[in-house]
Amino acid sequence: QVQLVESGGGSVRPGDSLTLTCAASGLTSRKYTMTWFRQAPGKEREFAAASRRIGGSVYSSDYADSVKGRFTISRYNAKNTVYLEMTGLKFEDTAVYYCAASGRSGSDHQDANAYDYWGQGTQVTVSS
Repeated sequence: QVQLVESGGGSVRPGDSLTLTCAASGLTSRKYTMTWFRQAPGKEREFAAASRRIGGSVYSSDYADSVKGRFTISRYNAKNTVYLEMTGLKFEDTAVYYCAASGRSGSDHQDANAYDYWGQGTQVTVSS
């Protein structure tokens, strides 16, 4: 049974940093594109950052324009873990952050419909 478990969310102030962790089990994460989506209150789920599997052990990172330069996605395949380091947090980063895994090749990694597995989410709140 595949499980993605997010952790590391919390309440922070603008400008603070936070690192989210996604621990995968039941799959070999190195074979998957691993992505972070987020959903703010009253809004649709949106793409935030992806570690795309290009092939073999080659990966490419991609970011939404809204987080580019502030967020960094990384993976530690030996531990089946993916991280999202978030710096310079803003009020508009407040959302539930979800980890997702896709084993499909050629799909749009920014499309939530391309993902086979999802975590339960972790809340990030940025407030003063």
